[in-house]
Amino acid sequence: MGIIEEDDRILLPRCADLVIISNTPKGRGVFAAKDIPARTVLDVCPVLVLDIEENEKHIKHTSLYHYTYNWPQKEENGGTKVTQAVVFGLGSMFNHAIDQNVGWERDTNRLLVTYRSLRDISAGEELCISYGPRLTFKDADIAEPLTEGDGLDQLNKIQLD
Repeated sequence: MGIIEEDDRILLPRCADLVIISNTPKGRGVFAAKDIPARTVLDVCPVLVLDIEENEKHIKHTSLYHYTYNWPQKEENGGTKVTQAVVFGLGSMFNHAIDQNVGWERDTNRLLVTYRSLRDISAGEELCISYGPRLTFKDADIAEPLTEGDGLDQLNKIQLD
């Protein structure tokens, strides 16, 4: 990660072991300020569940939509539809990683999401959740495969005597 300038840190008094760093390759990110043991509750965040119609007509066309979570919503007939929810607190600040170190659990009755460390996390490490397999962006953690234009084909043609 390198040295973090003091001006790049936003202290989180409620989450004293965490900081937000604003200038990472992924944009803003949540990082451990000190070592965090596995299964530690990192934050409990309230959510605002968006009306399905409101979400389709308005929110889906704004940048806010990229910070929302899928949220099950019960219908009058007993079925369930999926809408979106805005997660307050750190919930919408965690970046994505396939090999996430933070898990989250919905409490649909109390409209909360609880975040826990899935393993021991070292000071300076970014805390990431998995957004799932259907990403709407290029995953910064996955290296692109080499192609002919990368010059690898030329290196393979070099013959050593």
